[in-house]
Amino acid sequence: MKTKISPSLLTIIAIISVASLARIFTPIPNFTPIAAIALFGAAYINKKSIAFLIPIVILTITNFFLPVFDTLTTISIYSAFILSGVIGLWIGKNVSTKRVVIGAIASSVVFFILTNLAAWLWLGGLGFYSMNTEGLILCYQMALPFFRNELLGTLVYSGVLFGLYEYSKQRFPAILK
Repeated sequence: MKTKISPSLLTIIAIISVASLARIFTPIPNFTPIAAIALFGAAYINKKSIAFLIPIVILTITNFFLPVFDTLTTISIYSAFILSGVIGLWIGKNVSTKRVVIGAIASSVVFFILTNLAAWLWLGGLGFYSMNTEGLILCYQMALPFFRNELLGTLVYSGVLFGLYEYSKQRFPAILK
């Protein structure tokens, strides 16, 4: 029995595939589409197990071309994007511009909190930060420029992904039901 892939799913996969290339080719640190892809996939792909795997697979493949992090930071990155998928489920219940913006901001905040906590634990253990409240605060302060880039990237890519798909649904309603 052949499984037929719907034009809607093909469109979603094409949009995600093109966007995923930006993780490798972005000249701006942390300005990537991965959180937006996690939000978008979870909002629109009916098979949620696949939707949650998409950002993990993209991270795993693109990590071959990017600097390697320690295990704790890597786990926090993957966890943050899985949580972005959970936020995407909320968006998918009633997709709107407001929900996409709130979801993108929430996803960026989760990423910032998790990854910088992991970075503080790792770098603090190496002596770069003191292992106390002041060291933790300093770690988060030092990460603010990266947070700005991650937030802007997630907002921009979410706008592009959700916007392109919604536009395609309006433009080609007979195909993308």
